[in-house]
Amino acid sequence: MTAALETIGLEKRFGGLVATDKVSLTLEQGARHALIGPNGAGKTTFVNLLTGVLPANGGKILLGGQDVTGKNQIQRARLGMGRTFQINQLFGAMTPVESLGLAVSERRGAGADFWRRIGTRADIMAEITGLIERFRLTDVMDHPTRLLPYGKQRLLEIALALASKPRVLLLDEPAAGVPEAERGELLETLAELPRDVSILLIEHDMDLVFAFAERITVLVNGALFASGSVAEIMADPRVQAVYLGSSEHA
Repeated sequence: MTAALETIGLEKRFGGLVATDKVSLTLEQGARHALIGPNGAGKTTFVNLLTGVLPANGGKILLGGQDVTGKNQIQRARLGMGRTFQINQLFGAMTPVESLGLAVSERRGAGADFWRRIGTRADIMAEITGLIERFRLTDVMDHPTRLLPYGKQRLLEIALALASKPRVLLLDEPAAGVPEAERGELLETLAELPRDVSILLIEHDMDLVFAFAERITVLVNGALFASGSVAEIMADPRVQAVYLGSSEHA
């Protein structure tokens, strides 16, 4: 079966600094895969290469077997690559219903129609309702996003990413900034994401990583350091020395 996402010898240099050092990673169909590493490991650079924010200096990126290395962010998104960000990218004055309505309508090619005739498209409203319920936003669906608890904002951001119907979803530290009391709801929602979406989770919260991931890849100094099942990574003394046993996570 063709991998959902694959990198082959991916490289990124900033002058004399090698930020991504010939990284080859395979994200299988339906994967729940985590990418971890200490501060400065190059995780964010790697994600920016995958999504087209940064151009690669070498190697290839295959999305569903298709070479997307030379494609831009919009082209990759249209081919099925979605992402969230460490700092959320939301419109504070809009409600979750409005935000999701716009995202769903734009994907369906009816963006202007949504704003002119909100609530009149049964197919769009059904999809919005499904996302609101899946992401536990029913109680805040009509509240301005800026007033939502931060955990709810994170859930909305993931809902917006899923509204684009991605085949591959990159979650960049979804638990960052979320209070402890709200993390349980976030983890439960992540666990219920549809299996037809292959997920790469970049996260420093190891409780979340171990609860969510089925496979883990470790980056150190921009290079692939280890990869395996959760049990294998937890038991790897090299990983414990450079990351799991360290007080510094990123």
